[in-house]
Amino acid sequence: MSLAIGHCLIARILGGLKMADATMLTNVKNALGIEGDYQDATISEYIDEVTAFLTDAGVKSAFITSGIVSRGVADLWNYGAADGKLSQYFMQRATQLSYKQ
Repeated sequence: MSLAIGHCLIARILGGLKMADATMLTNVKNALGIEGDYQDATISEYIDEVTAFLTDAGVKSAFITSGIVSRGVADLWNYGAADGKLSQYFMQRATQLSYKQ
């Protein structure tokens, strides 16, 4: 993929994000120490997956923070290992959050 096509794809993806999603992307990248926009599309997919997991687990949107999402993204991405396992910490925290009123 050429650099120009990659930037157009990222712009299209980010253009479709709501402001909260763009803020979440920025916060997750900051938490994980990621700079630049090269990985934005991949990180956004993981954010969507983690957010859907938490929502399906019964976590209210008000409790889905960049902290728990960052942990889930790091677990799924695992910096390239891609073993797709969520950590014990993530699972325990998700359980706690699902009980919050």
